[in-house]
Amino acid sequence: MSGRVIVVGSVNIDLVVTTERLPGPGETVIGGRFGRHHGGKGGNQAVAAARLGAPTFFVGAVGGDAFGQEARAALEAAGVDVGGLLTLADEATGVALILVDETGENSISVAGGANGALGSPQVRAALKRLSLTREDVVLVGHEIRTGATHEALRLGRIAGATTVLNPAPATGLARHTLDLADVLTPNDGELAALAGPEGSPSARAKRLLGTEPGSRAVLVTLSAQGAMLVAGRRARAIHAPHVDAVDAVGAGDTLNGALAAALAEGLDIGTAARRAVVAASLAVTRSGARDGMPTVEELERALAG
Repeated sequence: MSGRVIVVGSVNIDLVVTTERLPGPGETVIGGRFGRHHGGKGGNQAVAAARLGAPTFFVGAVGGDAFGQEARAALEAAGVDVGGLLTLADEATGVALILVDETGENSISVAGGANGALGSPQVRAALKRLSLTREDVVLVGHEIRTGATHEALRLGRIAGATTVLNPAPATGLARHTLDLADVLTPNDGELAALAGPEGSPSARAKRLLGTEPGSRAVLVTLSAQGAMLVAGRRARAIHAPHVDAVDAVGAGDTLNGALAAALAEGLDIGTAARRAVVAASLAVTRSGARDGMPTVEELERALAG
């Protein structure tokens, strides 16, 4: 029986400028194109999972402003249950300022707003209402308070659900929080911050799992190269298919949402990771954090090809 994907994390409005190259410190680069998109790692991951057919629920917070109303409506339109999305009247909705160059690389600065006001009590109340089960996947981000991240993982672990932590940003996460995740999904830079820069991605992932990894896993995202999956003590490279990249914003979020959807379907971690890497590769072929996220039909065609 398939479970649900419960995403606990951030939701933002993305203000995006696409330009020939990213500016250096103190430099102005003109000639860019502006776009406004719905984002936030948590919101993006929930949309990615829902688009792939998983019953998806979102726990987070927006402000009492027009951006908050837009963000809520966009999640609902994508098929995400927003019963756990709070509106905090005295806060502003989170905003991300994103620069994207012609190769798809990006630079992002975030004003967290209501995301930073989401606390452990609100997370606890929302997850209690959802009555977590062993079939569920709890996908948690770190663009919210560390205490809220920890509480979501803790309650997922108590319920026997599969817990997935996307440690972005990687700062401020203690070992006792990391150990609550059945699957960790850092990129290479976040992995270096968590486990030290020495060694290959697989060696660092093994250090992150510790001396008794059990059934836990680390899926390290490596941009166009794909990902490295370390499950237990075994490492496996998962190569990404070649695509013409347009915009890398949201690729990691697509990977996380697709991974959670596959795990909720009952697939093993290796199969789920492969699906996630292919989904992320499809996502970079269109602009916008969510616009490029594949449907289940698009993903199946890519996997079959």
